Amino acid sequence: MSIAEMSNRLREHTGNGCFACGLANPIGLHLDGFTRRGGDIAARFTARSDYQGTIGNLHGGISATALDEILVWAGIIQEEVLTVTAKLELRYRRPVTNLGDRIELRGRVDERRGKRLSISGELLDAEDGRVAVSASGLYLVSHTIEELAPAD
Repeated sequence: MSIAEMSNRLREHTGNGCFACGLANPIGLHLDGFTRRGGDIAARFTARSDYQGTIGNLHGGISATALDEILVWAGIIQEEVLTVTAKLELRYRRPVTNLGDRIELRGRVDERRGKRLSISGELLDAEDGRVAVSASGLYLVSHTIEELAPAD
């Protein structure tokens, strides 16, 4: 199954209302464009001005939400499982000042032990591609993709 087919099936299953990736959520991030980039899963969202924290900077909580989502999607695409967050650690390296731009995220499954996945990723600055925020976490398998959204 392609990444596009998998993301469409999961979005249909959730009513496309997820705050982070739901395209029908009017206030959501609309994280989309999932692709494989080497060993990473990549996606993007637009850093709208209403996601601002301090003047001109993306709110740190929005960065955290976006990173949590790409880490979950790394598990979805690389391991074909849906996970829930058990632990998420963030390192804010520099402010994200490019409100209005498309922000790229990358994530990867570093290790899987049964139902426990160690996943890491980055939020990249749109202007120069440098890492602005990095994340790592422990994610627990809740369902397989086939259980949630069976193929027709």
